[in-house]
Amino acid sequence: MSEEKTRVLIIGSGPAGYTAALYASRANLQPLLFEGDQPGGQLTQTTEIENFPGYPDGIQGQEMMEQFRQQALRFGADVRSRMVVKVDFSQRPFRCEDERGDVVYADSVIVCTGASAKYLGLPDEEKYRGLGVSACATCDGFFYRKKNVAVVGGGDTACEEALYLSTLAKKVYLIVRRGVLRASDVMQRRVKERENIEILYHCNTLGLFGEDGVEGAHIVRHKGTPEEETFDIAIDGFFLAIGHRPNTEIFKGQLDMDEEGYIKVEGATTHTNVEGVFAAGDCADPRYRQAVAAAGTGCRAALDAEKFLMEQD
Repeated sequence: MSEEKTRVLIIGSGPAGYTAALYASRANLQPLLFEGDQPGGQLTQTTEIENFPGYPDGIQGQEMMEQFRQQALRFGADVRSRMVVKVDFSQRPFRCEDERGDVVYADSVIVCTGASAKYLGLPDEEKYRGLGVSACATCDGFFYRKKNVAVVGGGDTACEEALYLSTLAKKVYLIVRRGVLRASDVMQRRVKERENIEILYHCNTLGLFGEDGVEGAHIVRHKGTPEEETFDIAIDGFFLAIGHRPNTEIFKGQLDMDEEGYIKVEGATTHTNVEGVFAAGDCADPRYRQAVAAAGTGCRAALDAEKFLMEQD
């Protein structure tokens, strides 16, 4: 087991982590960044990104995150393919341990561990990921203009996704496991009034099919009852809207979180309840979950950390 010291430890990569590393490096803070088990974050599972400023022709998610990474490295960030598995924020310097048992003591910590979309657990979701399966209508909806798509879920998020897609797609199926929507009354009304949205109640997805991408879904209605029936729908896109899970498990009991596990920050800052620990990106954002928003909070976290360290010095 080895031990070392750093002024700024950034836990997690993606737009927030790499941007925090870039700003901290330019402030001569010599940050150490642990990329985690998915370097680049969720964007590395996305194909074409067209809504990030500065890329008028679009860019592949993997390529964009590599550019973020290289820019951070250019200014001296120490980026390592490690994963933090244990932290102790009870006193400074903060103690953080990686999967090898090596320990880093940090004067400040920026948490950028992101969030993961919840999936149904179907093998076809992995098979068609990037080929018709998505967990972000705002990110990928444009690719389905004048096409048929399906959204899975019955809450506010699912209804919002369905409404957004209905402005682009020819038809939107809303696949709802229960016999009612769980969304707010106003969202329910909007969905039901939208002519090109068809709600499939009491339905579950059995699988997806298609040659070079999603071409349809196998659906079962009233599963496990005498009224059970199966049928197929023709779709080009399959959107999951059953929620996200913030990757914050190792910080429970140390950082204040909401009921879903998102880290709470103070007002417009990135300050957590622990002085010297900051949070940025999707792990602290249950609302927007966009790459450009995450990058912005990564910048703010680095500036907050710089100010904190200056005051301590």
